[in-house]
Amino acid sequence: MKAVVQRVSKASVSVDGELISDINHGLCVFLGIHHDDTDRHSDWMIEKLINCRIFPDDSGVMNYSLYDKNYEILIISQFTLYGDCSKGRRPNFTQAAPPTIAEPLYNQFKTKLSQKYPHAYFGVFGANMDVQLINDGPVTLLLER
Repeated sequence: MKAVVQRVSKASVSVDGELISDINHGLCVFLGIHHDDTDRHSDWMIEKLINCRIFPDDSGVMNYSLYDKNYEILIISQFTLYGDCSKGRRPNFTQAAPPTIAEPLYNQFKTKLSQKYPHAYFGVFGANMDVQLINDGPVTLLLER
């Protein structure tokens, strides 16, 4: 499981011009699912996302987590995070889980995250989504398990 995590002051996702989810201060996370990922990977990623100290205190030091600040999180499924561009000119996506594996794991991830953290919002699995965000900092992290 791989995630591009961006601290945002605002983010939204739309499908076919319809707003699906939007958040204010928090995290916008692009989540890729590897073909070998399991529930264990989801649990690890959820704990990291909720508890990673990425938000500044009054001194500007990153001392607060999403949980500490009670901010929001927007999760966007993105299989292209497992695109390999090392050979040829077209990305190879063999490391990404096929939809038959990825979608159930993504749905389970959504359920678990929503149970642990009530301010979680999501894009639409497999959809062509328009994502808008304002990166705060900018702060961008890569998480992989």
